[in-house]
Amino acid sequence: MTENNALVPVWTLATEDVSMPDVLGDMGDEGMTSTRLAELRTVLATLADSPIATLEAHSLSERRDRQGGIALHAASPLAQQLSRLVADTAKSAPRSLNVADTGETLYRMVVPAKVAAQVGKGLVKSVQSKTVPGGVYSAMRNSKAFAANAAFVPVSGKLAATGAATGSAATAGVAVAGAGVMTVAAPLVLMAVAIGMSAYADQQRQKAIERITDLLEQLHDDKLEKERSELDGCRDAIEKATSILLDQGKIGFSLGLDSSSFAISTAIEQTRRRLAKWQAALEKLPDGPVDLGELKKSFLGIDDDGGAFRAHLELARLAIALRRRVLVLQAVEHAQLEGTGNPFKKFLGALRDDERRIDELESGIGSVLFQLSTLELKRPGGLRSPVFTQGEVGALLKASYRIRALGDDLNSTVNQGDVAIEIERRRDGSLVVFPAVQA
Repeated sequence: MTENNALVPVWTLATEDVSMPDVLGDMGDEGMTSTRLAELRTVLATLADSPIATLEAHSLSERRDRQGGIALHAASPLAQQLSRLVADTAKSAPRSLNVADTGETLYRMVVPAKVAAQVGKGLVKSVQSKTVPGGVYSAMRNSKAFAANAAFVPVSGKLAATGAATGSAATAGVAVAGAGVMTVAAPLVLMAVAIGMSAYADQQRQKAIERITDLLEQLHDDKLEKERSELDGCRDAIEKATSILLDQGKIGFSLGLDSSSFAISTAIEQTRRRLAKWQAALEKLPDGPVDLGELKKSFLGIDDDGGAFRAHLELARLAIALRRRVLVLQAVEHAQLEGTGNPFKKFLGALRDDERRIDELESGIGSVLFQLSTLELKRPGGLRSPVFTQGEVGALLKASYRIRALGDDLNSTVNQGDVAIEIERRRDGSLVVFPAVQA
């Protein structure tokens, strides 16, 4: 997908009617570079009291695999709001730009870092590159790169939709702020963020399921298999609830989500108990080299690729991924319960407390893995002889490498960056929303 010398429309979307200086100045129809657009986002995030997102619309010449994204019908709230936004701003767009084009489009919404921090550090992470050490993929990692000389042209609207800023997340349209620059679209931002995060959480669930399946095939542990089955059995209810809340926009559902939420909560508590045992075991370890045999008593199979400890880790990751997705659904439902007020603020408020507890649990697991990965090991039984056999050396090295690798998957990013959410719009108006990633 290349856009050499192309004009790319970009909207600035506010979650409430805020007073802002005209940061776009006298730019007119000349457009801006991607660098200037990034600078604009920084200025908006600094000056605005409420979150300001930007939305780009790129022509789509190559579709991606739908797997990993959440598909929505043309009648879904997000699809309707995108159509309404384009229709309401078509007349105010530069003459050289046809924002009302009905062709296939890739929308890219970028929400500021302070929003990402509010919705939890664990729900959106950068995607690590497997080919470049320390590198990360951009949001558009599966598309051809956009040319640097594409021009981003600001689009503003002039007509306000009655009740749009205060309506429910499912039914409200978009409203335009009086300054003619910021488009008040709290419901649109809410739905895009919620669906992108839901897709990300499901992506994490799929990864955990794949790893657990491989581990359990080696362990042949019926109890762990039962734990996995109970958690994976929650998927059906979550998928149906996602369809109702995010696709059809209805409020309330009775599809077994309560029982699924109970099963997930039970798994979360089991994870907390295991975490407490791991933390206590680490506190008892001596300073200096640690006896591998003693370590294996508290962390069963830690030196094996298919040990019970690693299975417990993957079950914890699965439970956390499912819990995060349920939290997003519950927060969306809460935002829709009342027809007044800012639905985006309600969404953040409902998500914040439970998300903090899940973040703390995930952080605790990460701390355990980091401490384990930095341990210095000695062979089981202590220093019985100054001479190591070749087999002892090989076994100790393998165990050291495997334990050290526990720290490879930890998210070392301290500061949460901007979040990018990509939305593919098809000719029939249907959408595919891909997992949110760091921009």
